[in-house]
Amino acid sequence: MSLLLDSHSLLWYLTNDDRLPQPVKELLEDPAARVVISVASQWELMIKAMRGRLRLPDDPAHFLGDLPQESGFRVLAIQERHVFALSELPEIHADPFDRILVAQALVEGLDLVTGDETIRSYPVRTIW
Repeated sequence: MSLLLDSHSLLWYLTNDDRLPQPVKELLEDPAARVVISVASQWELMIKAMRGRLRLPDDPAHFLGDLPQESGFRVLAIQERHVFALSELPEIHADPFDRILVAQALVEGLDLVTGDETIRSYPVRTIW
């Protein structure tokens, strides 16, 4: 199973936040799961941390920069094909970070791990 974490799922997993359901945590820790994070999520969390809207356990650049190596997650860069896939998406969500995550999940054939009800309105496979 290949999973793409949305920003909240990523943050809550890394900080062991109880808002991430236990079955989702177990899925992310399953050795058979291929877990992917998007540069878009790193970017979004960095912006929030720099604006003081998010407190991280360490310096944002260090915390977000080291997380792929420490977690074993793969990083997915934003590619042209992801950007162009945005034109195929209905105008459901105004958040550009969520929209690019949906596009990436669709293009790459990933299940999107999210608790966001609005994202479930897109034609993307979701978990949670």
